[in-house]
Amino acid sequence: MTAATPTILAINGGSSSIRFALFQRGPPLLRGIAGKIDRIGLDGTTLQVDDPAGECSENGPFPASDHASATRLLIRWLDKHSGLAAVQAIGHRVVHGMAHATPQRVTPELLAELQRISPYDPDHLPGEIALIKAFARRLPDIPQVACFDTAFHHDMPRVACLIAIPRRYQAKGIRRYGFHGLSYAYLIEELQRQGDPAAGSGRVILAHLGSGASLAAVRDGHSIDTTMGFTPASGIPMGTRSGDLDPGLVRFLARDEGMSPTQFHDMVNHQSGLLGVSGISPDLRDLLALEASNAAAADAVALFCYEVTKCIGAYAAALGGLDTLVFSGGIGENAAPIRERICAGLGFLGISLQHQRNAEHAALISKDTGRVTVRVIPTDEERMIARSTCRQLEGVIDA
Repeated sequence: MTAATPTILAINGGSSSIRFALFQRGPPLLRGIAGKIDRIGLDGTTLQVDDPAGECSENGPFPASDHASATRLLIRWLDKHSGLAAVQAIGHRVVHGMAHATPQRVTPELLAELQRISPYDPDHLPGEIALIKAFARRLPDIPQVACFDTAFHHDMPRVACLIAIPRRYQAKGIRRYGFHGLSYAYLIEELQRQGDPAAGSGRVILAHLGSGASLAAVRDGHSIDTTMGFTPASGIPMGTRSGDLDPGLVRFLARDEGMSPTQFHDMVNHQSGLLGVSGISPDLRDLLALEASNAAAADAVALFCYEVTKCIGAYAAALGGLDTLVFSGGIGENAAPIRERICAGLGFLGISLQHQRNAEHAALISKDTGRVTVRVIPTDEERMIARSTCRQLEGVIDA
């Protein structure tokens, strides 16, 4: 990709990282330089960059105490390497979109709305808004598009959106929203590309398993349920997030330890999950290496696999059966022992892994005789952001 090639810049802002990728405008979209700023707000912030030739460079550590300083670092790097010269549009992952079922062109009105709903997602939205504003200052004439993680789940059946608290809170927007929608949208499109009929007219469970983890039940290409709800902290246990909890813990910890709402939020988002159960690490690779000699590590691994297995069984019931199961995310794509353990108790659904395929991380890991197709599909949220940006701006940009 040359500097003169018209490009789409995809920005994927997380709570402590910013991923980015440049795509030559298509179709097809051709991925160019991509990278990640990691450990924002922590010591040792790094910038890692990959180019299409497969070369990788890492620079750092940099001082980046917050998203604003990390964004300035990213813009300086893109400027230096001509990464902004040919940008025709910028797409942003925005975790929470509430009422929006599709990507939206960024306008002052949309920014005001995102600022208004920031309390719904204080870990992501402020940083994502800062990214949008920073790029608007640097490239004021370039259109920006907000691509919402909640949009994929926007039309879930009403029963899957309800939270069993007093009905008056629905008027405040308190409901189950679901997240990881950009990943799920990409996986469904990839299933269609691979010719799996279940993507358009069947029953699919998508397992996005990484440091943040969730599952979605998809019927005929549409989400009918997902594990994350009002916030990304709910659902199955994750790297540092608790997953679903007994709400009685709030009062107990407030009374017993004087824990404030802010401290509780920090605990369930940053001190729990695999890290909390093991007391060692939020990284499943570390825990797998230690489980034979460390009971707490073994507990964390066992709990993660158990909760995912249980969820797959529940979603198969909600779907009335299962045609295809997809593993994705850092754990789902790379941890063969975890996939093996998750599927070990699901033979009654027709799930049966072919062990050699699974060990080799093959695209198809189920037995040819199995009733359920089990696939491993690497997700690509940045590509989905670029696709969504092109589609939303169709007519402004010839996508």
